[in-house]
Amino acid sequence: MARILIALLLVLTFISPINAQIQANNSEMITVPKKHSPKRATLYSALLPGLGQAYNKKYWKIPIVYAGIGTLAYFITTYHKVYLQAREAYDYVSNEYEYPIDNDMVEKYSEADLSEIRDYYRRNTELTWILTGLWYILNIIDANVDAHFFDYDISDDLTIQIQPVIESGYMPDRPIGNTLMTGVGISVKF
Repeated sequence: MARILIALLLVLTFISPINAQIQANNSEMITVPKKHSPKRATLYSALLPGLGQAYNKKYWKIPIVYAGIGTLAYFITTYHKVYLQAREAYDYVSNEYEYPIDNDMVEKYSEADLSEIRDYYRRNTELTWILTGLWYILNIIDANVDAHFFDYDISDDLTIQIQPVIESGYMPDRPIGNTLMTGVGISVKF
């Protein structure tokens, strides 16, 4: 446990922004902030889900990541527990054992029903594992995309310019010969 805490502390020390100092011609120091790294955000999120979101300063996403992981872990545990119980009951019924067993499914379901229940919960357990893997990958992709947009600046001056345009030019490939063509249109600039 102590090793894990030390490793986390080491990782967190690398998360803090590092500033580089550049010496100018007149001997004064200029501090240049380090550029935000998508590679680092991806690596952090791969090592510990949510850590990439913390590096990107999107703290509100961390509970969402862990809520998804927690929900999927709950379903994995529940489905696996029912699967083991159904498998045990199916083995007991199909082999026609006579010894006492503490499994409620033995009394409730037939051999065919137990086989169907066992297969259903095994499939759901495996599907939930796949969804957990996809959630983990989505966490990494989210951290990477967020890191790419971290330094993206959207100014308050969002304007659109619409202007009429008149264009003219010669069309040499016309059957009549070189003719002067004029066109009217609208120019849209963002």
